[in-house]
Amino acid sequence: MKFNKSQWSERLLSLKHIVTNKHAWKGIRITYNVTWNLFLIFLIIGILGVTFAGGVGAGYFASLVKEEPIRAYDNMKRDIYNYEETTEVYFDNNIYLGKLRTDLEREEVDLSQISPHIINAVIATEDEYFYEHNGVVPKAILRAMIQEVTSAPMQTGGSTLTQQLIKNQILTNEVSFDRKAKEILLAMRLEKFFEKDEILEAYLNIVSFGRNSSGRNIAGVQAAAQGLFGVDAKDLTLPQAAFIAGIPQNPYAYTPFYNQLNEEGNYIKDNLDPGLQRMQIVLRRMLTAEVITQKQFEEALQFDLAAHLIDPIPSTRDEYPWLTNEVEARATEILVSKIAEEEGYEEADLEADSELKNYYYSTAYNQLRQNGYQIHTTIDKEIYDRMQDVVKNFDYFGPEIKNTKPNPETGEYEIEPEETGAVLIENKTGKIISFVGGRDFHREETNHATQMIRPNGSTMKPLLDYAPAFEFGTLQPGSILADVPYQYPGYSKYVQNYGGPNDHDGLMSIRHALKMSRNVPAVKAYVNNFDKKPITFLEKMGYTSLVDVDYTTHSIALGALDYGVSVEENVNAYSTFANSGKFIDGYMIEKITTKEGEVIYEHEVEEVEVFSPQTAYLTIDVMRDVIRSGTATSLYSHLKFSSDWAGKTGTGQDLKDVWFVATNPNVSFGTWLGYDTPKPVSIRHKNVNYSVRNIMLWSQLMNAAYDVRPELVDPEEPFKMPGGIVRRSYCVLSGLLPSELCREAGLIADDIFNTKFVPNKVDDSLTKGKYIVVDDKAYRVPASAPLEFVQEGVMIKKEFLEYHDLTDTAAIEKVLPKTSKWENLVITEDDEVKDNGSRPNKVTGVTISGNTLSWKKHSHNDILGYRIYAAANYSTNFKKVGSVPATDDLRVSLNNAIGAYYVTAVDVNGNETPFASSDIVKKGDYQEVKPEPEEPKEEDPPKADPSKNNPPDNDPGNDSPTDPSDQDEN
Repeated sequence: MKFNKSQWSERLLSLKHIVTNKHAWKGIRITYNVTWNLFLIFLIIGILGVTFAGGVGAGYFASLVKEEPIRAYDNMKRDIYNYEETTEVYFDNNIYLGKLRTDLEREEVDLSQISPHIINAVIATEDEYFYEHNGVVPKAILRAMIQEVTSAPMQTGGSTLTQQLIKNQILTNEVSFDRKAKEILLAMRLEKFFEKDEILEAYLNIVSFGRNSSGRNIAGVQAAAQGLFGVDAKDLTLPQAAFIAGIPQNPYAYTPFYNQLNEEGNYIKDNLDPGLQRMQIVLRRMLTAEVITQKQFEEALQFDLAAHLIDPIPSTRDEYPWLTNEVEARATEILVSKIAEEEGYEEADLEADSELKNYYYSTAYNQLRQNGYQIHTTIDKEIYDRMQDVVKNFDYFGPEIKNTKPNPETGEYEIEPEETGAVLIENKTGKIISFVGGRDFHREETNHATQMIRPNGSTMKPLLDYAPAFEFGTLQPGSILADVPYQYPGYSKYVQNYGGPNDHDGLMSIRHALKMSRNVPAVKAYVNNFDKKPITFLEKMGYTSLVDVDYTTHSIALGALDYGVSVEENVNAYSTFANSGKFIDGYMIEKITTKEGEVIYEHEVEEVEVFSPQTAYLTIDVMRDVIRSGTATSLYSHLKFSSDWAGKTGTGQDLKDVWFVATNPNVSFGTWLGYDTPKPVSIRHKNVNYSVRNIMLWSQLMNAAYDVRPELVDPEEPFKMPGGIVRRSYCVLSGLLPSELCREAGLIADDIFNTKFVPNKVDDSLTKGKYIVVDDKAYRVPASAPLEFVQEGVMIKKEFLEYHDLTDTAAIEKVLPKTSKWENLVITEDDEVKDNGSRPNKVTGVTISGNTLSWKKHSHNDILGYRIYAAANYSTNFKKVGSVPATDDLRVSLNNAIGAYYVTAVDVNGNETPFASSDIVKKGDYQEVKPEPEEPKEEDPPKADPSKNNPPDNDPGNDSPTDPSDQDEN
């Protein structure tokens, strides 16, 4: 709008009127005063309001943090650097094995070993003012609060890296003003104590980065770099760094991996766009922060993420499942004891208080997963690997067998394969060099070498029956026990050998009894020392699974443990013999250290005195025969090297467990075969006996160890015999010093003895003299006995036989030694023979067959012999032509002589069957006549040929097995 001159004049006059008008100025002054006063009033009210609000806010803030302690530098440092770092495991000789399983994998790295790209990316994205603020950025906090209150779609966050570090390491992820206030306070305090680079390094080691290529949770840039791209943090490229830096805002949305395998057999997500879009945001912020150029930005946008992601990395548990689990369990046990001891508790305290024990197990478990320890084991990697290959390729495992009972969870009748377990231990140190946990971890996770507990069968005999007896001096290798029918003391049940109730071999030495694994002598050896508590030797040798009933039963002598023993403990016990009677507990963890090398735990070898060196060597020497000529004879035919081995085979009740354990001067090694659900093994599989199959497996595993370390498993020197041992001859009937009769008959052998227990008594179980046989029993000669029936030979004392439980004729005959030195060997009765008071009647059953005259045994019980009378052809005079002692084989040879014959019986008083009542038999064309017989003169009796009167020798000789290695046993 335009004004003309007249209009401007009018406006100027109006303004002049106002300026000169007093009433107008008064109105202006009043308006000004009111406005100014109102301004002052509102200003004061505003200042008071702000002050009040500030005071209220400060008071509220103070109330939120009032219970937060003032943290010292050392406390904050400990908390900030308390990373949950994954524990690493090493084979022997510092060979890396892998990491223990954990809920979160992390590996600490110094800031100097982190790529500048990742540092720049994280700062540009998470905290652009990191190097400027003092722990918090107020405007960022205010902005975040407004966004939170208004539910803004774009949430920028208000936490600095320092605050995030506090939240992760000291506080929690709880969303509350209380936690936020403490976070702000602690962040400001942390900035006073630590340099910016220290804070940044800590943050980069603790922040979560989602999952790695194997689907496992990871934290820290080193684990992220390795887990996503297979490189170290220092080698990350710009796009790789940008991608990783974008993950922490929402780790499981931006991570490129699932936690389970997909259809392609990997963990890569189907849609990688969220992570890539986040990477682009990171790159733009880096560009804005001028830490990268436009060219770098554009090149990074072309990054092919899928092409750079690595394939799944097998975990330690995937590659070495049994070993990893075993190390984890043993390391936890070690830490439990260590932590509890440091706090004043002993093992007994933990056993008595389950809550206390669980507390320390939880503490140890967490430390093992969070503290980044390095566990060094005794396991030889190459031997271990080769042993697993042997088991994988062994062709003689028994068949798969269906269980007789359904699985309680599935209701199905599962089919189980024959399983195995094995342990190799270095004797002098106790190092577990290698083991076999089973055939397939994914089918059955039980470690059959260390966790499976089963009865150990006859491998118990050296440990519990014979070595303790050698130590007590009640037996020595040359001592004699009878393998005859024998009842368990206090029970009606008989001890049986493998062949059943009739399988008995009679008198034998301890050496032979162990070599052939005879059960009766083993039980007798244990029972004879039962009051001396030989089971305590098992305690000293590391048996941890003994229960109360094992201390009272006698069947434990045959390995019939109520619960059982592990392969590890059984093998470990055998190493006691190789260590001159000292037990050294087997172990698998050499030491545990921090990443910096500080030793947390280191194993110390401790010796336990169990047996004397003499006892240990005697047992070793006897067990050598098990391999040389006993139940393990096939061993050397399968081994590729010959060492000084001593060992024992064993089978459990009903053939449910098969064992073989052997030791040489350097190592002890044992194997087990059986089924997870106990059931009998195949007696023969692929035409090979079950025991031999186990020995074949044992040999192949040992051959594998020999290929790697021959100097370990095949020592040049054999076992050395200690002082205090001598070799002596003994009588094979009694184990005592041989008498002249023993020597004369060749019934002597020699063996080694502990000089403290060499027999000092001469055998007196045998005597040489005259006797008569009446009713199949031998007696001292009474005065009335006709001399023609008196015999001379070697007699065994009946009390000797009773000592060996030889109470019936069949058993006695079985144990009598067979020797051509003596024509007869008899047992004499303690009582005198008695006459029944009547004259013998007719001898019945008199017959001639060919050239042999025979008759039946007389019915009277006091007959000591028979007389044979003959009359030549056409002769009427019968004359005595022979006398035969009362034996079971009643016959004589007639040598083609034609004539008539009759037989009379003679009792202990010399009374004879009357001629009139005797039956006459004829041979050939003898003319029948009936003259009065001429009584022969006593002083001139014709003698029968003893060689023709005695029965033939029915001795079958030594009943040696054609293949001792194929013998079965209990």
